[in-house]
Amino acid sequence: MKLRSKLLVTLATVFALGACVSTTPSNSNGSISSPSSTQASVSSGETRQYNILYIMTDDHAAHAVGAYQGRFAELDPTPNLDALANSGMRFTNVFVTNSICTPSRATILTGQYSQTNGVLDLRGEITTPQQHLPRLMKEAGYETAIIGKWHLKAEPGAFDYYQVLESQGTYFDPEFRTRGAKPWPENETQYQGHSSDVVTDLSIEWLKNRSSDKPFFLMHQFKAPHDMFQYAPRYEDFLAAETIPEPDDLYGVAKTFGSIATRGKNDALRAEIGTSVSRRNNRRNMGIDLGVDPNLNEEEFTRQAYQKYLKAYLRCVKGVDDNVARLIQTLKDAGQYENTIIIYTSDQGMMLGEHDLQDKRWIYDESIRMPFIVKHPDAVAAGVKSDLLINNTDFAPFILDLANINAPEYMHGKSFKSALFGQPPEQWRTASYYRYWTHRAYHDVPAHFGVRSKDYKLVFYYGTNHMDTPYPFYDKAWIAKTGHANNAIDTPVAWEFYDLKNDPKEQNNVYQDSRYASVISALKSELLKQRAKYGETDEKYPRIQKIIDQHWND
Repeated sequence: MKLRSKLLVTLATVFALGACVSTTPSNSNGSISSPSSTQASVSSGETRQYNILYIMTDDHAAHAVGAYQGRFAELDPTPNLDALANSGMRFTNVFVTNSICTPSRATILTGQYSQTNGVLDLRGEITTPQQHLPRLMKEAGYETAIIGKWHLKAEPGAFDYYQVLESQGTYFDPEFRTRGAKPWPENETQYQGHSSDVVTDLSIEWLKNRSSDKPFFLMHQFKAPHDMFQYAPRYEDFLAAETIPEPDDLYGVAKTFGSIATRGKNDALRAEIGTSVSRRNNRRNMGIDLGVDPNLNEEEFTRQAYQKYLKAYLRCVKGVDDNVARLIQTLKDAGQYENTIIIYTSDQGMMLGEHDLQDKRWIYDESIRMPFIVKHPDAVAAGVKSDLLINNTDFAPFILDLANINAPEYMHGKSFKSALFGQPPEQWRTASYYRYWTHRAYHDVPAHFGVRSKDYKLVFYYGTNHMDTPYPFYDKAWIAKTGHANNAIDTPVAWEFYDLKNDPKEQNNVYQDSRYASVISALKSELLKQRAKYGETDEKYPRIQKIIDQHWND
């Protein structure tokens, strides 16, 4: 029988959050391209082992964090996260390797690209032996916990403690699974309230009741602001009188944007590819999802859909931001703020109307760029930024290094801990690999892979399902209407290339521009190199490899 309860947490309660112990420091990798600083001196050549609070949201785009100075900054949506960034370091070039919830989380826990950890799409799972990050932290003497969204199906058994949402979880009165007398996943407890508040209540409660003198590693993971953007009622008035700034190409993309892979020949696929804000996608768009009056003219329909979408999204963000403040204040009240490394990130980015697109999955920057803010007590500089090219395979090695643990060789990523102390790069990557596998399922995004360097982006849309049997498409109405599932339909093959220095909003595909021939050739070589190095080739999928071979030199 499920229990219903409501946690009432007194934030001023003083409790022991974890002790500092001394360990021999490990070597660190990483770099910074921001104001210089020096390594903080440590007595007796030892480094303190701090508590680590890892806070992660779902679909919180970097450009929706005020400190990243996107178009929403003037609305002041995240004052508490901005304050955290001003007290620490903001990383500006952090990218996901597969922009969808389950694969991203698997990569963060394993330090591995998707084919190695086996999680290509939403159906994947990470079992206890694969939960490398918490296992290694535990072995190093940390007390480990995960509270909030999990989304990896198998029991989070490598953690000492867990309370995790069932699948996506619900925004209101969510159910949590925990360790108990019954086998996973049968131990469930339901709590009243909004998900963001409840997850924070549970984390504070866990911290308050700790009896261990070990340092802690807590992964505090919000559901918000994942769709369908249900915010706590107290935020109804937030931004109500504001007009949310719009992206440049909300009402119509440039003819130079995209390719036949994303638009179709003569724009024949514009009504199908990519969930839209406007009525462009006639199967799924934000106007339909949010109940905008279908009788409005096209421009007004799009305007109202966008305003409703972003206000709901940013109200969810506001709830996250306020709850981050609760966590930080709790640390301060207990005298543990200066004894804790705080990390804030999201599992990926989010398309917020750019190119008239909604959701993530795309390789475009708004979708793949992750916020990443670190407040480290020993970093002598604060409020600085780093443009080091990082991806989420690096998160586990970085966190391990913060705990003075060397990352194992089976992790693909590298630690960038030294970036916190102004140390120069050491053999760091020059481009980050990306692949989206789930061809056309859910949000009609064609399968593709590519690389992003600091200045350029090269994308190959191979446009087919990697499985012999298509994904079980969730839109039963579409299947009934058409007699097929969208993800069973191949899309055109094409390359896209963007000059990010001169076209940061990615509106001009210049793949055919001969002036970029040498850059494109170099990035194709980098693609081949990284696909081989990280086990991301298509040896298992000869049908896809045939397409790659056929079109590689197009």
